[in-house]
Order: sequence, then structure tokens, then C-alpha cells
Amino acid sequence: MSRARRALVVGIDGVRLDTLRRVPTPHLDAVADAGFLAPVTVGEDTPTMSGPCWATVVTGVRVTKHAVWSNDFSGHRLGVFPDFATRLARQDGRRTYVAAAWEPLVTVADGGPMFRRPTRLTHHAPAADTPAAWEEADASTVRDAVAVLTHEDPEASFVYLGAPDETAHHLGCGDAYETSVEAADRHLGDLLAALRSRPGYDDEAWTVLVVTDHGHRDEGGHGGDSAAERTAWLACAGPDITAGARPARPVRHEDVAAQVYAALDRTPDSHWTLDGREVATVPRGVLLDMDGTLVDTEPLWLEASRAVAAAHGHDLTEAEGASVLGRTCADTAAGLVRLCPEPTTLAGLESELEDTFLAAVEAGVELRPGARALLDRLEREGLPAALVSASPRRVVDTVLRTVGGEAFRTTVADGESDRSKPFPDPYLKAAARLGLPPEACLAVEDSPTGVVAAEGAGCRVLAVPSAAPIAPAPGRRVRTDLTALLREWGGEEPA
Repeated sequence: MSRARRALVVGIDGVRLDTLRRVPTPHLDAVADAGFLAPVTVGEDTPTMSGPCWATVVTGVRVTKHAVWSNDFSGHRLGVFPDFATRLARQDGRRTYVAAAWEPLVTVADGGPMFRRPTRLTHHAPAADTPAAWEEADASTVRDAVAVLTHEDPEASFVYLGAPDETAHHLGCGDAYETSVEAADRHLGDLLAALRSRPGYDDEAWTVLVVTDHGHRDEGGHGGDSAAERTAWLACAGPDITAGARPARPVRHEDVAAQVYAALDRTPDSHWTLDGREVATVPRGVLLDMDGTLVDTEPLWLEASRAVAAAHGHDLTEAEGASVLGRTCADTAAGLVRLCPEPTTLAGLESELEDTFLAAVEAGVELRPGARALLDRLEREGLPAALVSASPRRVVDTVLRTVGGEAFRTTVADGESDRSKPFPDPYLKAAARLGLPPEACLAVEDSPTGVVAAEGAGCRVLAVPSAAPIAPAPGRRVRTDLTALLREWGGEEPA
């Protein structure tokens, strides 16, 4: 059963990126370590104020479209370009939740609300415009949010924390400001703990985004064009992002809403005219299958299996042929020995399969679309890569002599791990040889058998089906070929 997709956005107002490097923020660090943390430059046409920046974050369009130009939202176009919580609730019937203390976000104050029609809403206005009152308001907001996230089932949520920004306005970016940032991180920890405590958490796939709207001048305040004011940031982790990944391009505020839609597997309608896009990321390591993924050998393997079976009195059915894809010689021989009526031995069948397949590979193999460009990029950028194959070492080495193995720091062939695919052992061994945890690696596979092995190891998976269909799932993207990966990384299209 596929896990249910969910998304939580935590917006922490006015937190400088350089402050995060000084103060302990273990919960934000955990999100960043599980995914990425990247700087965001406020768009050059966007005033560095909360209203315009948060509107860009939650609508996925720039200020020229949503028309929130200040902290007075009068004249906005949020009816045309609604926030993600409203759009998902009104257009898709999804359950959404928003919790915030700043009034224009959720009330009619100052031309609001920014969040027009979420399914569920929490609002605790501060008792006074003081840092202490804002801390109390944030604490109340989080208490309610924890209850909702634990016991209810919102599919997309936004929780706003405003105390750091207000503290900077009143007291500057000194000790009190840093203390407020630490408190916001503790609130983030409470929200993450609420997700983990959900009764159905193990059957859910959560994407968590933590974002700030703008920075501050040292003395407090913003609205200008200094680097300190224009530098924001986004941390994001989820089932489709490898641990410690780096964004393939600069991240923008308008990408946050797009990332929420992607996390929920919701393709934006072209009529929405979103300016943001899902953030494509480059993993710390790549684990590549060989047959059917890099080289077009799956038909050769299927024909070898058919030929060996026929030589022993059995014609493989279509279903039986599909079952050998991604399997080792030993596994396939074990299946054939039960199917073939003519007496034979397991060892004999395994040897025949290997020899027949090797002869076909030696006669020549073709690279799959995008394979050459991908291998060249891996080598050029020094991105750690491993080849993980269910083929025997003789076959792997023959293919590497043809296509070149310079991109790979290590290779794992059949028989070189305790168990072969569909068990996770080959992928666990390859990741260990690269010195990386499996969750930091992207596995690229073409067969359901290989996908099972890679996911069992804890890898994120890019599936490029060659013969058997593969369905997308949390942690598993499906593309037609390797050129799609190059496009996502910003690579050149193969000639």
C-alpha cells in the first residue's frame, strides 16, 4: 500500500541566515540534514517586508501577480492567485490547516486575510506588540497546531511563528533575537514530534518545509535592499529528496508552494500560471543499475533466458519472461529448473544462461538514451557513483570495457554481496563503499526487482522502466529515460 502524502510548511518570520550558523537549532538542522537548506534571495522587485514575501511563498507567484506590495494587503489579487491551502481545499477538496498569530494572514486586518479559505484555522493574536507577547502567541499557536497535527488529518498545513521578527524590530539582532530564534526551533521540534506521534505516521510520507521571509539589519528592521535584508532561506526534507542533497538551481520563494503541490503529487494546472517550480536536487551519491538502465541489454537477457529454456523443452510465457528481468543467473536458473521438462541441473542452467548472455553482450550493446551524457557528467563533476548490477562479473566487465567505467568509484556484481537483488544487500554494499548512507543516494533502476532492492536499502529511486511498468510512489519518481534526470539537474541534452 502506498503511503499517504502530506506536507507541513513552517514559516518563521525574519530569521537571518547567518544567525542560523551561530545559534543551536537542532530541529532545523535535522530537517536540513535529511534534505537540504539553501539560501533564498528575495526577488529584486519584491519589497523586503513580510506581506509581499509571505504572499510569494504561499501563492507560488511573484509580487507582480499577487499584488501584495506591503504589510497592508489592500488591492491584492489573492482571489486570482490564492494560497496553496485555499487552492487545495477549494479546488481539490483536500483538508488544509493554517495556524498564525499575525492578523493579516488569517483575518481581515490590513486588507487580509492572505489565507482565504483553508479547511481549518487557528489564530492567537498577541496581547500586545512586545517580544514577550509574541512569544506567548507563538506558544499558543504551536499548542493548537500540535493538537491538530496529532489527532486530525490535514494534508497540507502552514504554521507561522512571528516572535523572532518582532524581537529584532524591538531589540535588534543581538542576544534576545538569537534566544527567540532558539525558541522558534524548539517550537519546530514540537511540530515535528507531533507528526511522529500520529497513529498513522508509518503509513504517511511527510514533506516538511521550513522557510523565512526576509532578513534584518543588525539594528533590527527591514524593507531595504541590503544583503542582510534580501537573504532568506528554505530547508526542505521529504520522501523524494535524498539526505544532504543540494538544489540543482537557486531556490526562490515562489518555489515553496510548487514544492507543496509536488509533495502531494498534485500537478499544477497551467491556468494557475505559477512562477515557482519544484526544487530539483542533486544527491550526494548515485547508484546506477546496468542492464536496461545504462545499456539496452534487457532484450538480450530475455532472449538468452528464452533460448536456454527452449533448449530444455520449455517456451517461456510472457509472464515468465517478465519475471526474469532484473534477476540474477542463479535466480533465473532456479526458476527454469522447475519449468523445463528435460532433465538438467541448476548449475548447468546457470552456466548456460551466463555464457549465452555474455556472448550476446560481447556482440555489442547500445547505451540507453541519456546514459552517455549522465556518465560524462558524473565523471566531470566528481559526483560519487557506483554500478550495482545483478549480472555476473564477466558481463559487467565486458560492458564497462565498451562504455567506460571512469565514472564509477566502485562496482558491485552478482555474487559480490551476501544476497542479490531483490534483496537490498548490493545497494547497501555500494553505498558503504562510497562512504555514504543509503538515504543520501539516488538509485537509478529500470526493473521492479531492482526498485525493490534499492528501496529496501533506504535509497531514493529514479525509475526509468525498460520492459516492465513501474508505478510512482513516495520516494520513487518515474521518468521515461535518463535525459529527464539531466534536465532536472540542469545538464545539457545529449546530442
